[in-house]
Amino acid sequence: MALAGQALLDAQLDLWQNIFAYVKSMALKSAIDLRIAETIQHHGGGATLAQIATRAMVPPAKIPCLSRLMRVLTATGVFNAQQAPPGISSCEQLLYTLTPMSRLLVGSRNQVPITTMLLQSTLVSSLFELGGWLRRELPEPCMFQLRNDRTLWELADSDPAFNALFNNGMNSDTELIMDIVVNEFGEVFHGADSLIDVAGGHGGAAHAIVKAFPHLKCSVLELGHVVADAPNDTSVHYIAGDMFETVPPASMIFLKWVLHDWGDEECVKILKNCKKAIPPRDEGGKLVIIDIVIGAGQSEKKRREMQVVFDLFIMFINGTERDENQWKKIFFEAGFHDYKITPVLGVRSIIEVYP
Repeated sequence: MALAGQALLDAQLDLWQNIFAYVKSMALKSAIDLRIAETIQHHGGGATLAQIATRAMVPPAKIPCLSRLMRVLTATGVFNAQQAPPGISSCEQLLYTLTPMSRLLVGSRNQVPITTMLLQSTLVSSLFELGGWLRRELPEPCMFQLRNDRTLWELADSDPAFNALFNNGMNSDTELIMDIVVNEFGEVFHGADSLIDVAGGHGGAAHAIVKAFPHLKCSVLELGHVVADAPNDTSVHYIAGDMFETVPPASMIFLKWVLHDWGDEECVKILKNCKKAIPPRDEGGKLVIIDIVIGAGQSEKKRREMQVVFDLFIMFINGTERDENQWKKIFFEAGFHDYKITPVLGVRSIIEVYP
């Protein structure tokens, strides 16, 4: 084949990989809906197609289709497939096992809730508005509002099922990431005697922190409809309030995956309220932020691509991911004088900000 023809075919392959990327997401969603990872774990870490079909209640006529789904899920690294050992029915040639990725779909720190939330049709369909949204003048409704006639926060306030989906999703991510933060980077909390987890949902981060550091008095600041559903059998205190109005005083303020939801003007307002709530640096006052810093950390392609892809995704609510200079800008505009970025949480970083 002529080199020019091969180059065209290679380009078409790249194009198709982008066109059909959503199929991988839907295959993953189907794996969760069918509880395939749970079935594999239930069968001791390896399950045949028949076992998966039985537990997922797939009718016999659809088993060939299920096999095609499993072929995609193994090709994309969600599951492994290996030759079935002796003793398995001769028609069952493959045994499906978990990979590091699918192990995140089972167990006490599983990521099914946040995966389900991020692949929920209300969120996914918002991105269909991207082209039209870009043509609109500022100020404009966000993509989510264009698609759903209200903001994400308004929907969460009015729809208990969506509110539960959102908070459960955020909590599952928090439980995973906070295990790593408190066990491997717990020194960021040293020197504090009280902490406010701003917009902390049902308190997943605060619970992890107070478990690791029992001397810390931890509270969660959240909107009223979130506090109403928060657990009450806990040492974490819940405060109904609005971070845009005021933040209760504490020696440390914690913000996980909060500021990326907002533009610079809103972030500066939140940060100014946080600054008012903490003592000076020489008395131990600081902010701890967990968020993406674009360009921070290892320079491998997968990590960089995920950072910028997530930045485009978060535009669906008019949010933004920031590089170091963009973070520095809002910190200094809010009156802070120093910061430290530690890129140790995959695509995210721990940011310590000092008054």
